[in-house]
Amino acid sequence: MAAGRYSAPQRAITRRDNEFIGDLAAWERENSEDNSEQLSRLRRNMRKVREMELTDKQAEMIHLYYDLGMSIPQIAREKGLHKSSVSRTLARGRERLKRYLQYSF
Repeated sequence: MAAGRYSAPQRAITRRDNEFIGDLAAWERENSEDNSEQLSRLRRNMRKVREMELTDKQAEMIHLYYDLGMSIPQIAREKGLHKSSVSRTLARGRERLKRYLQYSF
């Protein structure tokens, strides 16, 4: 084996490392800014976009997928559609949501 190709094994993550990461997450939660107003505005705008800008089919697919947690094959079976149709409809709905919500902050 060539001398330059050997690398030392990576150090394993220990319980102590995980405790540090958990402590850091708790510290960030306690010391971060309150963004409840931004989240409230985003939810309000999301509701408006879903009601006013999405097609009925897009809104229904997004509801089934995100709100009810159904998978694409489950939605396709229930609606009698092909999986690719459901996937494309979800993608178009997400793109439309993104376009309308990108400036909501």
